This record gives sequence, structure tokens and C-alpha cells, in this order.
Amino acid sequence: MKKVASARIMMIISMTVFGTIGIFVRNIPLSSSEIALYRASIASLLIGIYLLATKQKLDIKGLKKELILLFFSGMAMGFNWIFLFEAYNYTTVSVATLSYYFAPVIVIVMSPLLFREKMVVKGFICFIFSAIGVVLVTGVGSLSDGNHTKGIFFGLCAAALYATVILLNKFIKGVSGIHRTFLQFISAVAVLLPYVLMTDGIALSGLKGLGWANLLTVCIVHTGITYCLYFSSVKELSGEKAAILSYIDPLVAVILSVTVLEESMTVPQIVGGIMILGFTLANELPVERIFMRKK
Repeated sequence: MKKVASARIMMIISMTVFGTIGIFVRNIPLSSSEIALYRASIASLLIGIYLLATKQKLDIKGLKKELILLFFSGMAMGFNWIFLFEAYNYTTVSVATLSYYFAPVIVIVMSPLLFREKMVVKGFICFIFSAIGVVLVTGVGSLSDGNHTKGIFFGLCAAALYATVILLNKFIKGVSGIHRTFLQFISAVAVLLPYVLMTDGIALSGLKGLGWANLLTVCIVHTGITYCLYFSSVKELSGEKAAILSYIDPLVAVILSVTVLEESMTVPQIVGGIMILGFTLANELPVERIFMRKK
């Protein structure tokens, strides 16, 4: 029980920290690709140190069979960050986050095609209403201008790439947990480094004190430390509990967007956000829990 309670606390902390990342990214005057590169690089170093300190050895035999999948999932993870950070630049943090949380819905749709899983009635209903929620968030209202639309597009691109990571992870059997994430971060660095050099280039020399503070916070706290907390907690929690607690992330992001950044949301966008999060969560819970029935 103590392990589960501690794991729950670590999960709550990690999800709360993840929910604040948009505020810090907004205050880093670097390109989205460069921020993603430093995030993957420093996180790889910190998680590598954590694995050495906890004596968690990699399974080399299992690793060899999964190298291609690990590489492509790492590449998808890196570009997923780029699109998410770009979304923060063009629309509100709340709308970017809610667009990003369409990823599980994409997984619901693709799983029957890739894994021959049947889409049950509940899954189909959740997909339809989550999609309606996205339409409302992208919506209509005072925020519906060119930049806002572009931000939504980047958020949905990030969601598609994150869904790709989730789907590729289902094919990876020989490497699991934090080892998988560590190798994906290294793969992300391998892809992002030449991409950054060929596009925006390195601009660290122009970074001031506040920019450095925000960059290091994103790389060390939001990625290195928080991923270690997340993986330490998730192995002790049931899938249902982990799914429920993971929704702390978008809720914190929306609350901070409205209260700290003073970014507005229209009524249709609020309704749409509730629909995306509510129906996506409903799909992850057993039917009897949704209707509060006891056997």
C-alpha cells in the first residue's frame, strides 16, 4: 500500500510538472527545433546517470531486434516536441494542449487497422464525441484567426506524431519502460542535431539569464527528473489509475493558461476541451466504472 501511495504522489507531481511546460517554453527565445534538441540531449544524459545509479542494465539482445523501431519512434518523439512548441507560439497554451490530447483518439482509430483490434461501440462513441470536441476547440469564436488556426494545426500534428510513438511502442517487445524512453531520446538527438544545423542553427550565444533558466528547467526538471518520477510511479500503478492521473497534465495547462498567462477561452472551446478529455478518458475506463456499477 505504501508503494502504491508513493507512486500515486510521484505520478501527481510528474503530471503537474508536465502541465506547466508551456509557460516555460514560451520564455525561451530559441527555435522549437533547438529547444527539442537540448531537451532530448540533457534528458538522455540525466536518465543515463539515473540508470547507472540504479544499476538498471540494458538488454543488449532485445535491443538489437528493436533498433529500427526505437530509431523511428525517437524521431517521431523529437518532431512531436517541435510541433507542440510551435503550437504554443501560435495559439494559447490551453488550446495547444487540448489539440495535443487528441493523440489517444488517433490511437483508438488506428489500433483496429494495425493490430486487428475490434472497435467496440464505446470506442466508436468516444471517438465521435472527441472529434466533435476538437472541432469546437479549433472553433469558432474570438480566437479564430490565422495564427490560431496554424497553432491548432501544429498541435494536431504533434498529436499525430505522439500517437505514432504510442503505436510504434506496441511493436517494441524487447525493451520497455525507462530504457525505451532513454533510447528514444538518444535517437531523437541523432535526428534533431543535423536537422537543427541545417535549418535554424545553434543560437545559444544569444540566450540571456531568464532564457537559460527556462531552458534548463524544461530540460532538467520537465524532462530528465520528471520522466524518472513518471516511470518510477507508473510501474506501481494499475493502467486505470495511471490513465486517470495523466489527465492532471492538460487540466494544469488549461488552468495556468487562463489564470497566469490570462489567455482567453470561448465557451465552445471550454465545452470542446471537456469533450476531448472526458470521452478520451472514458474510453480508457471499464464500462462498469463509467456508470459506477459494482459487481
